[in-house]
Amino acid sequence: MNDSQLLELLRKDPQKGLAEVIKHYSAYVLKIAYTKLGDICTREDIEEAVSDIFLKFYNAGVKRSFDMRSVCAFLSVIAQRHCIDVFRSMSKYDDTYDYDELENIIADNESFDADRLIDAVKQLGEPDSFIFIRKYYFGQRNKDIAKELGMTVSALNSRVSRGLDKLRRILEEESL
Repeated sequence: MNDSQLLELLRKDPQKGLAEVIKHYSAYVLKIAYTKLGDICTREDIEEAVSDIFLKFYNAGVKRSFDMRSVCAFLSVIAQRHCIDVFRSMSKYDDTYDYDELENIIADNESFDADRLIDAVKQLGEPDSFIFIRKYYFGQRNKDIAKELGMTVSALNSRVSRGLDKLRRILEEESL
């Protein structure tokens, strides 16, 4: 189904037309959203953004009686703008810190000692120990640390996740 057929269907039966638009363009809109938001949002947030994009498309289309030249172009503009809005709103807040996870690691270790924790963090090696000190001790935001290290936020988040697992193993081995 091409754009002119989609527009005709949208004008005749907006709900069926929307279903067809979603069927034809969901991968396209998901790619736009993932490209724009992949470093700052979770998969669920991106999927929610895609749903919001289609809703905005539908509402704008109804207001205009689906009087547009191209479904793809109109959807693309809405997707780009919505992703910018989501990015801005997500950037306003500091990254959430995994203090709970770090506290769980410490709590699991009955004989916790601050010096042992510092030694364990040092055993993570670079750049992980640098990341942990910046993130948990100085409270620096993930995007700032990532920028400083020249990596994406998602790559940094992966390093933190793996580092937490490694830190847990190091502390468990030392308590044996």
